Amino acid sequence: MDNSMSLESLLSMQGGDGDVSFDKNSFGAAAAIASSEQMLTSAIHSMELTQGVHIEIANLGLGDGGHTFSMVDTVVEVLRRKLAVINGGTEPELEVFFSDLRLSNRFFSSFRPLEDRVNDWGKKYYTYGTSLPFYMRLFPKGELHVVVTTSALQWLSLIPRKVMEKGSKTWNKGRVWIQGAEREVVEAYAEQSHKDLVEFLKCRKEEIVVGGMLFMLMAGRPSGLESQVSDDSRLKLIFTTLMDQAWQDLVDEGSIEEDRRDAFNIPLYLRNTEEVTAAIESCGGFKIEKMELLKIADPMNARQQEFIKDPDSYGRAMANLVQVAQIKPKVEAYLGPDLTSTFYERYAIGAANNKEFLTKNSFYSMIAVSAIRVWY
Repeated sequence: MDNSMSLESLLSMQGGDGDVSFDKNSFGAAAAIASSEQMLTSAIHSMELTQGVHIEIANLGLGDGGHTFSMVDTVVEVLRRKLAVINGGTEPELEVFFSDLRLSNRFFSSFRPLEDRVNDWGKKYYTYGTSLPFYMRLFPKGELHVVVTTSALQWLSLIPRKVMEKGSKTWNKGRVWIQGAEREVVEAYAEQSHKDLVEFLKCRKEEIVVGGMLFMLMAGRPSGLESQVSDDSRLKLIFTTLMDQAWQDLVDEGSIEEDRRDAFNIPLYLRNTEEVTAAIESCGGFKIEKMELLKIADPMNARQQEFIKDPDSYGRAMANLVQVAQIKPKVEAYLGPDLTSTFYERYAIGAANNKEFLTKNSFYSMIAVSAIRVWY
């Protein structure tokens, strides 16, 4: 193994709210939100709102910093303008609820910039947070007018039990994600993915008023693509090549046993539009207004020359990126803090020595869906 990265370089990647903050590393999520903003705005305009001064909004799935609020800002501004006409100029009171898949430090840190934002805005909306995961009922029946969720629904509620059965056809030996896995493993994930999305939709069906709007933005994959990611997706490098090698390094060094590595799996599944449609039809109660597969150019493409000149910076950037993608808490809970630090050091070294993605443009696939709550 090449240990050319300096100790100083490795230590600099360990910052918590600095170098490894969601806001500084969620380039793909920010680009996807920007690309889907017009679709979101159009969906809100299509809502048939009646006169009212009390509107409730939910944002399900959080990241730290500005990305958490950018989509909510859009929803609030469009609703305020729309309601100003309906209400004859009367200022509406808006409540915004925030939830995440799991309670974590990231959930609490997401609210740090909120006080300043609300004060700057002249308190345009009231905010609340719920610590319960969004795969369950969170609000009273018919309570919400708009629900948005961004870069969250690709995360499963749990690892399929079948995948944890050692020695079975669904035992995901030698890897931690399903890219390149056996068919039985992928099918187990697909089954859990469908179950989770249907459960999410059933909960929202109860909570959203008839005529209300659900907007979902999730990582996905093109129709007809059997594997989870295409060759030009950076996720292939992040969650397979580099991730598997970092785990293998721990095995080779004697830090963990092979069975312990094999028992760790990333609860991530990228649906295609047909799978999303099937879940919506299975749930009922929603009419799809629009669905698009967005191909988002990776903003890291613009830094290719910088990374070629300084591979260590590329290693740090990739290690930081994977840590904010809901992975670090899972690794730390599994390995403990000390071994987790070693794991990400190995990850950064592997990225610095990997030239595969430095000279070609990468992309992310995202599925954007706007749906209206209907009677049936």
